[in-house]
Amino acid sequence: MRVLVIKTSSLGDVVHTLPALTDARRAIPGIRFDWVVEEGFAEIPAWHPAVESVIPVAIRRWRKAPLRTWRSGEWSTFRQRLAAGGYDLAIDAQGLLKSAWLTRYVKAPVAGLDRHSAREPLASCFYDRRYPVPVEQHALERVRQLFAQALGYSLDGAPPADYGLDRRRLAGGSAAQPYLLFLHGTTWPSKHWPEEHWRALAEQVTAAGWALRLPWGNAAERARAERIAEGLPDADVLPRLNLAGVAAQIAGARACVAVDTGLGHLAAALGVPSISLYGPTRPGRVGAYGPSQVHLCASGPNAGSGDRHKPAFEGLGPERVMTELQRLLQTQESA
Repeated sequence: MRVLVIKTSSLGDVVHTLPALTDARRAIPGIRFDWVVEEGFAEIPAWHPAVESVIPVAIRRWRKAPLRTWRSGEWSTFRQRLAAGGYDLAIDAQGLLKSAWLTRYVKAPVAGLDRHSAREPLASCFYDRRYPVPVEQHALERVRQLFAQALGYSLDGAPPADYGLDRRRLAGGSAAQPYLLFLHGTTWPSKHWPEEHWRALAEQVTAAGWALRLPWGNAAERARAERIAEGLPDADVLPRLNLAGVAAQIAGARACVAVDTGLGHLAAALGVPSISLYGPTRPGRVGAYGPSQVHLCASGPNAGSGDRHKPAFEGLGPERVMTELQRLLQTQESA
């Protein structure tokens, strides 16, 4: 059976789809998936053993230059690839109009969430098969339930979510010295844990004898990483890395400290013990999901507000994070 998955973005949403493929592979031996995903995240689906082919899409880039996209033939090539796929079923796991629109070019029945379950109810109009999935649960479990209904198997008695990733393979060679990783970059201004907190935590971590590594994805993140690490023993700012390179660093870490960011979800998918810091958001439906994941939430007037701009990290200082990090590390050592 060949199934096309449409889950284009974001990084965390893509990661949350992986366990559904593991479920399907367990229930339906021989099932194979192709996956339509934004070009910036195309490496992730390829890490799952049930994925045969990754079909990159560039909706974000194409929107900025539609005429250039049309002239280049990229859009035409993409449509032809979907039409020629020979799929038995397509599953829109995104539930948005932009993802549902892509299903128009697939010559197979299309399954997705019903109008009461999809993030954008109009998206359900594009589907041949619509399934109800309660919204009051974690996003990862919602995708698992959608796939189970669409492909005709039960999750009763199923094991916990399994992302299907090989941490050892992605990590490559073992590090000469155990290290911790700070995932300090994020998109919303209000999701940024204060830089002075990162610096104080870095001082405590290195004073405790831990090596520390800091990745970055743009010039602002690099400058912040350099300020956090400045003058500290065994605190290294990594070179610029692609997604596979960052994944290798995460996979090799003893533990991570992360803000609410897609890389934090990747750490959970790789089974890396992590502390995730939540200010304007809350982890209930979209938090880092899996064993050894600790969620720390701020308090104060803006905490949990969902505001993209107002600072929201009152009550979540470096001392509290260090205490939880030490507890997490001790638990891992005694396991």
